[in-house]
Amino acid sequence: MPGREDNDVRRFETCGQAWIGVLRHVWAAGEAGLEDGGPIIEGPPLLFEICSLSWEDPILREYGDRERLVRRAQERTRRAVRGRLWPRLHDLQGHDQIRWVVDLLRARPWTTSAWISLTIPGEPADGLPALTALSFRIRGYRLIMTAMFRSQNVHRAYLAYIPLREVQLQVADELGLPPGPLRVFVDVPHVHVADAERVASVLVSVPEPNAA
Repeated sequence: MPGREDNDVRRFETCGQAWIGVLRHVWAAGEAGLEDGGPIIEGPPLLFEICSLSWEDPILREYGDRERLVRRAQERTRRAVRGRLWPRLHDLQGHDQIRWVVDLLRARPWTTSAWISLTIPGEPADGLPALTALSFRIRGYRLIMTAMFRSQNVHRAYLAYIPLREVQLQVADELGLPPGPLRVFVDVPHVHVADAERVASVLVSVPEPNAA
């Protein structure tokens, strides 16, 4: 199912569909830009939701980076997620931010304050994470999480989204709730010019929704 738009939020059923939608967004509306890694195609800011995320996603298995997908699929335990996100989630300057979120939502399930930053004031710019914040809220008896990226190379964005789903599932399990959609905001979605040919090949292979 193609992405649906509602109140400026695009909605996708699967991670693979979201990935193709984000690539197409940058490809169609992007402009020439530059970042530390070199020249890029920079798209407008984007807000979207993904309902289902899996390493077994057929679009990802067909068109994604198979070697990386296999490696990540072998790291499905939360211990693997811990290796990438754990320090900033559970031990940021001595604070377990996920425990704080769980305790806050248990005490005040209606709150909009379960928001954590993954940055450290004054840290070197070259150490600043692309993922800068996570927000959690309970709506309709489901746990919804929003991931906020200051910038993201969307060529392989799915490699970030699926591990984030594991974080959402962890908090949902602690609260005894089912997970809602994963919401993602990317301020500067882009692809490197060096990857443009590979991106074009993927987009040609996956027909645009409603295309003849």
